[in-house]
Amino acid sequence: MNHPLRKVVIPAAGLGTRFLPATKSVPKEMLPIVDQPTIGLIVDEALRAGATEVIVINGRGKTAIEDYFDRSYELEDTLLRKGKQELFEQVRKISDSVSVTSLRQKEPMGLGHAVLAARNAIGDQWFGVLLGDDLFDSEEPGIAQLARVAAKTGKAAVALMAVPDDQTHMYGVAAGVRLPDGNLAIAKLIEKPKQGTAPSNLAVIGRYLLPPDIFDILEQVKPGAGGEIQLTDALAVLAQQGRLLGVTLQGERHDAGDRLGYLQANIAYALKRPSLREGLLAFMRKVSQ
Repeated sequence: MNHPLRKVVIPAAGLGTRFLPATKSVPKEMLPIVDQPTIGLIVDEALRAGATEVIVINGRGKTAIEDYFDRSYELEDTLLRKGKQELFEQVRKISDSVSVTSLRQKEPMGLGHAVLAARNAIGDQWFGVLLGDDLFDSEEPGIAQLARVAAKTGKAAVALMAVPDDQTHMYGVAAGVRLPDGNLAIAKLIEKPKQGTAPSNLAVIGRYLLPPDIFDILEQVKPGAGGEIQLTDALAVLAQQGRLLGVTLQGERHDAGDRLGYLQANIAYALKRPSLREGLLAFMRKVSQ
């Protein structure tokens, strides 16, 4: 990788069934973390990493995501007329700070299929993938950490996290050789292995830095776990070619696609707000007695 990160893909076509009935009308990526939608925090991470173009892979009923990143003339005019300059600037910044392209995944055929839908928009460039319900709270953006490794080594990079053994069946799981720099030279990658068969406890989580030829590989991937086109199966090809590294990211990860993880993320981000911290801590002490 001999050029900086410029484009990222955010797959956001999932149905969000774990958050029903709320997600019957609200995309799960638009559920708020305090007062920002989850996808807003993820796009902010991409921007801080230097990305200038975001490709969102959407599904039916998710036009709210497009609307969020679009101009809202009526709202902006109302804020200005009421003298709410600070709020106006916050709202305007959302639409002005990034170029967002929305593409439709017409069938829910898996993460690999969603990434493949971005092929024409990405072109012949390295790119990042940030899952729409995985949050990384870190000084150096999570995707930037992967981009730095890819730029140094010329290899694709994925984020890894150690998980309990009884949870490995929920993830893509990697195994390989630990390198002197602490990264993992991935030799094997299995999507959602049966309990007791995982090659390690190192799970691939929602950040990827990928080369453009991943699209050629995805074109050849046959349906895997769940009958879907799995990105993990394409990554396994890169691993077999010696072109895939696993990186343990510095920072705190929140699974906002899980109800408990979502609540924890809200608390963690709220505690970072001076205006909310003391009141929230007092409430938590009260209810935990």
